[in-house]
Amino acid sequence: MDPDVLRITDLTRRYGPVVANDDLSFHVRAGEVVGLLGHNGAGKTTVVSQIVGLLRPHAGDIRVGGTDAVRDPAAARRHVALQPQAQAPIDGLTPRSAIEIAGGLRGLTPRDARAAAVSLAEELDIGPWMDRRALPEGGGLSGGIRRLTGFAMAVAAPIPLLILDEPTNDIDASRRRLLWDAVRRRGDAGSGVLLVTHNVSEAERIVDELVILDRGRLVAEGSPAHLRGTQDTDLRLELQLPPEGADPSATDPHLAVRRRVRTGRRTLLTVAAQEAAPAVAWAAAQHAEHRIEGFSLTPSTLEDAYLALTTPPDPTREGATDD
Repeated sequence: MDPDVLRITDLTRRYGPVVANDDLSFHVRAGEVVGLLGHNGAGKTTVVSQIVGLLRPHAGDIRVGGTDAVRDPAAARRHVALQPQAQAPIDGLTPRSAIEIAGGLRGLTPRDARAAAVSLAEELDIGPWMDRRALPEGGGLSGGIRRLTGFAMAVAAPIPLLILDEPTNDIDASRRRLLWDAVRRRGDAGSGVLLVTHNVSEAERIVDELVILDRGRLVAEGSPAHLRGTQDTDLRLELQLPPEGADPSATDPHLAVRRRVRTGRRTLLTVAAQEAAPAVAWAAAQHAEHRIEGFSLTPSTLEDAYLALTTPPDPTREGATDD
């Protein structure tokens, strides 16, 4: 039996001269949470639209379980639950009724659909809003509660493949944590989850594998530990640069760094733990001489690797390539 609930092979999709997806290949196994990461415009939502049959690829193959999703998108969709990036159209409904309807469409009995709505209200902490009606133009329910309702609609019934496109948009910090935990539980229960997001730091804690897109192309894939590409003892030294200021770390040969990424007025330096003390002393001296506005030292994160893979070099400064 094929362990993959989703397999994408050599997928290409264009919009005129723009190649939105350029020869992509990756897969999602049952019981696995795979993060699809990339900046806005990297091609993530275009991938999702092709999986569920809203767009047809110009080349490549998409298989959902054993179904060819390009030739038979309707059959493939029966194995997929999608929370789209846009808010679910629930005007006129309460969250409770919207979740129960979604469960019924997925084959739950009325009794089971009601039980699922109650369970999800508790899991996501949306009980006080369950019987409040959504009104047109965003009235009645906040954007965060609408987003959580959309997630609950997608997961109301078990499904082989769950696709979540930016599920935490508009959600407050405490409920974002509840939602991430809920996503992880669906993977642990056996669903394959494709999590589309640009929130690297939050996604890192729940995903098994990551696929990173940049301008339509797959630039890296693997586990968070693999992509981080650093030792567990490595640290991040973040420099805050002044407006129009040069990066003093780029020209100092005595500063030992494993990786350097410049993004806007930030420079992220990955340093070995044994080099932390001299690196901090160096940064303090730069701050005292007003070459940087501030600095901080924290554990190295996946965001550092992600930015190194997707941040283009600044052509206006010499030595702009990442170390």
